[in-house]
Amino acid sequence: MDIRFEAEFMKALKKHAAIKRLVQHKVDMIIEAPVAMGEPLKGNFQGFYSCPVKRNFIIIYLYCRSCRRKSDDIVVNCGDCSDCGDETLKFILLGPHDKTYGIK
Repeated sequence: MDIRFEAEFMKALKKHAAIKRLVQHKVDMIIEAPVAMGEPLKGNFQGFYSCPVKRNFIIIYLYCRSCRRKSDDIVVNCGDCSDCGDETLKFILLGPHDKTYGIK
């Protein structure tokens, strides 16, 4: 599996260093079972998955195989889609639920 961490994810991980171990544990679980661990998102986040780290704190990620299988790649439109194989897992965002979804 090709694992990629986007710059925003890494920036948030540094900001929330106090829960780094919890995040690492969830990341490991997601890598083992990306579809089973996450909840498919809709709307502006169609094609992505979310997984709670702890109450009201989430990881948003993209699993290329699932994205393509559902034809969400047309909506997501990753700039590097053609460079990624089906077994690519991209960790996109990390943070409090409302801020991560852009509500606050």
